[in-house]
Amino acid sequence: MSIYDFSVKTMKGEEKSLADYKGKVLLIVNTATKCGFTPQYTGLQALYQKYAEQGLEILDFPCNQFAEQAPGDDESIHNFCTGRFGVTFPQFAKIKVNGDEADPFYVWLKGQKGGLFGENIKWNFTKFLVNREGKVIARFAPTKTPKALDKEIASLL
Repeated sequence: MSIYDFSVKTMKGEEKSLADYKGKVLLIVNTATKCGFTPQYTGLQALYQKYAEQGLEILDFPCNQFAEQAPGDDESIHNFCTGRFGVTFPQFAKIKVNGDEADPFYVWLKGQKGGLFGENIKWNFTKFLVNREGKVIARFAPTKTPKALDKEIASLL
């Protein structure tokens, strides 16, 4: 199984094949709009503006599992992110990343890079970096800022 075997739901509820991102470097993030890490959207957007033309895609998966810090529906989350942070990278439907109802894609991601705290996602803004061949290269804790990922992303582009 590879990352390209998965489909995810867009904000509009449509299926989107991750095979559409073949050949791209991916930064996959579970996000929340009312979290102490929410200002990381600024850094994520800066990375996207800097590297999108070279093949970076940031895939944003809102998740309300951590202290219910992603309230609202997909449209309100999107409006907040575009209005407040100018987000232009792809945002997907709200998902669960842990537990029995975890999205299969996130179950697979966690299996690729379990992180320091076991397989479960610890909090909002956990990040996975995927190379152009679809291999999960690294998993980063929420405290690792987007700016701190610049050199690692650049090395894959």
